Amino acid sequence: MYVKITKSGPRQYIQIVESFRTEDGRVKNRTIASLGRLDQIGGDLASVIRGLSKIAGNEVSSPESPTIAFEFARSFGDVWALNELWHTLGFDQFRRIFRQTRHEFDIEACLRVMVFNRLCDPDSKLGVLRWLETVTIPQLPQVADIQHQHLLRSMDALIDHQAGVDNVLSGLLRPLIDQELSMVFYDLTTIRAEGSSELAEDIRRYGMSKEGVIAKQFMLGIVQTADGLPIYHQVLEGNTAEAATLVPTVETILKRFPFIRRLILVADRGLLSLDNIETLKTIRLKSGEPLEFIMAVPGRRYCDFADLLDGFHEHHCQSHSEQESTGELAWQNLRLIVAHDPVRAALQKKARDEQIDTLIAQGQRWSGKLDEQDSGLKHKGRKLSDAGAAARFYHAVVEARLSKIIQVDLKSPVFNFSINQAAKDLQEKNDGKLLIITNVQGFTPVQIIERYKALADIERGFRVLKSELEIGPIYHRLPDRIRAHAAICFMALIIHRVMRMRLRAANNEISPDRALELFRRIQYHQVKLNSAKPVSGLSSITSEQADLFKELQIKKPVLT
Repeated sequence: MYVKITKSGPRQYIQIVESFRTEDGRVKNRTIASLGRLDQIGGDLASVIRGLSKIAGNEVSSPESPTIAFEFARSFGDVWALNELWHTLGFDQFRRIFRQTRHEFDIEACLRVMVFNRLCDPDSKLGVLRWLETVTIPQLPQVADIQHQHLLRSMDALIDHQAGVDNVLSGLLRPLIDQELSMVFYDLTTIRAEGSSELAEDIRRYGMSKEGVIAKQFMLGIVQTADGLPIYHQVLEGNTAEAATLVPTVETILKRFPFIRRLILVADRGLLSLDNIETLKTIRLKSGEPLEFIMAVPGRRYCDFADLLDGFHEHHCQSHSEQESTGELAWQNLRLIVAHDPVRAALQKKARDEQIDTLIAQGQRWSGKLDEQDSGLKHKGRKLSDAGAAARFYHAVVEARLSKIIQVDLKSPVFNFSINQAAKDLQEKNDGKLLIITNVQGFTPVQIIERYKALADIERGFRVLKSELEIGPIYHRLPDRIRAHAAICFMALIIHRVMRMRLRAANNEISPDRALELFRRIQYHQVKLNSAKPVSGLSSITSEQADLFKELQIKKPVLT
């Protein structure tokens, strides 16, 4: 059925015509209704159109005043990219783990939402609900029904099914790990926790934070590959000794990834102890190969190697060259790699000498004031005592970590102190030095040092967790909720690092955060014209955004 204009002499008529087929198969037309002469209908034509549209259920406003309604724009490109990575990496396998639970909501969808929020706009669990109002997540139309309690119950389910979740994570990480030679880096950081309540088995403990202050916190350990891919994490009490965590962590890694044929563990100073070294020597991989390790010696232990370092210091550190020098010594059937940075040594010596001079000047002032008091000279303020001066001076020396060099006699009735020149000389010999213990063969000292310095990348991962993903401070009270929050942030870190790996492989130095920011400009829009059905669409995709999707190995966004 259609509208037809017919002519009869000089006049034109508007007719509604219908096509039909005769019994012998021929197509013919017949007039259903005649609306009249075109020149006589004139301005009433618009009202006729509106009337017919109303009958058809598509009422429209007059052409002179159309009404256009816009929904507020929602971010789409960033969550599209994350959703594609979520599926292609295999995170959607979580769904089969939670399929048999009694929950009436989609746990996998809630976990996905919380992980995406960490990467896009990290907020509290209540903040996640506000964030959901600003985005359109593809393939998750039910996100509008997610409630705060659903997020918390999903966190509980994550811990209840920890073994299954770990198996999924191990499976999706396996293709990304080099089986022939895997170098893994292990380190710990502290995450501040809020709340004054005390709970049974609470992991929030007061301890020395990485910022150098006593704080209520928990500890987070991360293991990552040489490419920066995190493969394991653990949550520990806030006052846990770092060295005690090393061996259990290694055993867990070997259990989760038994296919690795050669493993080199790189760990920082705080994880080294004689017990750890002896235990690491005995560990064997499933292939029968021994575990190899590269571990830095903590500065407080440098004095134990003083005799060994004398020869190295004499041959490598007496010249005025500003180039870093390296060497190798034998220690307990292991390799002791030594590196000396003369520029850093000079800076350390200068800073320490300035501290010593400041403390000596302070001690001399107090000593002079005590002598003047003894001779009868009075000063303004409270009278100084020998014991008080000794206690205050000793506290200042300890704070400066110079108690081995500046020695205060606390037992003497008279305030006095002395300089231990031998200790000062020993400290100067240790300035600018890096000591590494390893059983790795086939690598030169320079290569060993390069492998150790790559450990700095895990520190960058911690900065991502603390800044971009905002893992802390933690406001959860229950230990399992804290563990679940850390697990969600760990999943977000995996996706973040996979994005970084793919961008670097494409020789693109842009950061994952910047890439998500560019994707966020691709927004979902919905427009309604008059009374017609709403029309949905996406912002135009620029060539830069298209290239980024290609480099991340994901397809460009489309509406489904």
